[in-house]
Amino acid sequence: MKEESSSQNLEKEMEFNSSSPRTIPVVSTLTNPFDNNNSLACVNGHTRKPIALWPGMYHSPVTNALWETRSKTLERLLDPPEDATPQSELLTKTPKQSRTRILYGFSTDYILREQYRDPWNEVRIGKLLEDLDALAGTISVKHCSDDDSTARPLLLVTASVDKIVLKKPISVDVDLKIVGSAIWVGRSSIDIQLEVMQSTKDSVALTANFIFVARDSKTGKAAPVNRLSPETEKERLLFEEAEARSKLRKRKSVEKRKEIQNGEANRLEALLAEGRIFCDMPALADRNSILLRDTCLENSLICQPQQRNIHGRIFGGFLMHRAFELAFSTAYAFAGLVPYFLEVDHVDFLRPVDVGDFLRIKSCVLYTEHENSEKPLINIEVVAHVTRPELRSSEVSNTFYFTFTARPEAKATNNGFRIRKVVPATEEEARRILEHMDAESMQSGEGKSK
Repeated sequence: MKEESSSQNLEKEMEFNSSSPRTIPVVSTLTNPFDNNNSLACVNGHTRKPIALWPGMYHSPVTNALWETRSKTLERLLDPPEDATPQSELLTKTPKQSRTRILYGFSTDYILREQYRDPWNEVRIGKLLEDLDALAGTISVKHCSDDDSTARPLLLVTASVDKIVLKKPISVDVDLKIVGSAIWVGRSSIDIQLEVMQSTKDSVALTANFIFVARDSKTGKAAPVNRLSPETEKERLLFEEAEARSKLRKRKSVEKRKEIQNGEANRLEALLAEGRIFCDMPALADRNSILLRDTCLENSLICQPQQRNIHGRIFGGFLMHRAFELAFSTAYAFAGLVPYFLEVDHVDFLRPVDVGDFLRIKSCVLYTEHENSEKPLINIEVVAHVTRPELRSSEVSNTFYFTFTARPEAKATNNGFRIRKVVPATEEEARRILEHMDAESMQSGEGKSK
């Protein structure tokens, strides 16, 4: 990876605090074997190793590009002044001030292209999820930064992912651009919308909404964030839609609880009826159905220092990447054909994951949908547990929900292709299915209300 000159680094620092950001280029993180340029970067007269060589941080082409752009802010986060105080007065910022663009030069950077290529000559979705989380984090930092960067920096963490929808395949041979900005803020939360675009017409290939929350880096308590003032008609519309979604989620969560309590017994009974046949009379069970527990896969890992973010916790994008890879494998083993990713339905970051944690990631096919015979849907649930054997404890840290279908070209080669129905064997499994179906119904309601 070629190092940047002092003027380029200074330009990036100015760009990070500018209200009219230029596009941040993404380059490969693998060194060209014929490149002997190993000089150190020079910033403000001081020699500094480039961020790509900083130890104990999660590195990817996008995280390196973004962190180089905000290296001054990053250094403050890693080594905050002892006498720094919380921001005394909140600022009013515009979406334009946090708007950030990154560009993948796939058409000209062979090494970068190979880092992102999947077996079907498309962009690896797992790596893209990492990048989306990293970019959303940068945008949240830009929105929350004060003008002179003297206040105590906030701890900004991913709270949830509302929705990530793939609208069309993303080729790895064509340049790719991601644009994002803050679209709404609450007292201590920030709603960030990202759009992935490809082709000269900048048609949107993928959309994503991330929710970040702010914590005081010293006390760990919720901290207020800068206000947001939309300027254009589109920005005002996005602000109003995000605010309506926030209110609707709070209201419907209460309403859904009441609905589930009122009609839960009948719904549970209907779901469990077929599962009982599998358990009590397996020889007579429907061969086009399968028990939920028979679709499960699991991975385990020890979280390493190289996977941590600037706050010392495991990078959320890394967790999303690992969850996606397991979900993809689960859909593949279940369908018998190569799956095609459609969307991330929802992600909750319930508790932080630390270096050294023993993480168990479990997946299953939660249920399938057959309304469209040409495009049956496979809904995958992935749950990450932080396990402490010495304490005999296991806590859920993250929940992920993905939707897949079968790749059209794979389905075309198998005329007898059929997605099996998944049925629960226990009441706990049935409740998980109903909870996710209700959450999906709520999101559909939000979409219709726009």
